[in-house]
Amino acid sequence: MNDPSLDQPVEPVRPAVLWVGACDDPELALARTWADELADVFEAPTPDAAVASPPEAFLERSPAAVVLASPTPARWSLVDCITLSRRWPLAPLVSVAGSLVEGRRRSGPALPGVEEVAWNELPGRMAWWMHDCARGRPGSLGMPTTSRREERLLEAAGRVADFATQPGRRVSVAASRASDVEGLADVLTAAGRPPLRRTCGRPALDEPADILVWDVSEVSTVDLTWLAMLTANRPRLAVVLLDSFPRSDSTLAVLRAGGRAVLSRPMSLETLAGMLLRLETLLPA
Repeated sequence: MNDPSLDQPVEPVRPAVLWVGACDDPELALARTWADELADVFEAPTPDAAVASPPEAFLERSPAAVVLASPTPARWSLVDCITLSRRWPLAPLVSVAGSLVEGRRRSGPALPGVEEVAWNELPGRMAWWMHDCARGRPGSLGMPTTSRREERLLEAAGRVADFATQPGRRVSVAASRASDVEGLADVLTAAGRPPLRRTCGRPALDEPADILVWDVSEVSTVDLTWLAMLTANRPRLAVVLLDSFPRSDSTLAVLRAGGRAVLSRPMSLETLAGMLLRLETLLPA
């Protein structure tokens, strides 16, 4: 005889993340706020403090990820990473880098076995990691610590193909150059969200999509004014701006004007797919 309780929906369990380091930097403070949307975040000031007095949530289980807040280069050492790995050997280590670490991030991770993520990319990347985790998949964070960045990118591209088969919201793209419009359209198509509308120039104020990906190259006052008019006219529209080098002040200005997120150029397929997944979850039905 079937047990009727087995047919009842199961409330999803929010993942628990350990955040190591301070959030005094405004960029990392934003990243910390976004992380709260996706997981239960527990803080520790240093790796030694996390190991000596771990949050109660991690006394008997491992964090879904350990996040090292990195406002400057060389904030954390290999010894710090080993300290955390010895205490929670199954927890992947992630460094969330502020703008001062941006140059090093482009040249490759400085700490072996630690995935380095730009502060503005954290919500998209984390949404995708948790998407994998909820389905029992290791994902890019579960790859061997010796994996190169190229291997992680290829692995992520393969997993996004699964996301591409799932129904989603309507997405449009806009950019100042036709080549950028086509590039964005190709990336969205690879993520299973072929664009509803392609606009060369500023998007129309009557944009019919649910999500708009707008490449502004560099956030300007004119773009912010247009964004404010667009979101006032279409308050249910989620706008993601692409900026060449996002900063906390320009990102906050975008959020105040009604935008939902700012991503850096270039962006990975996993980052975009995760951001779309996050927005599709947050948008009203």
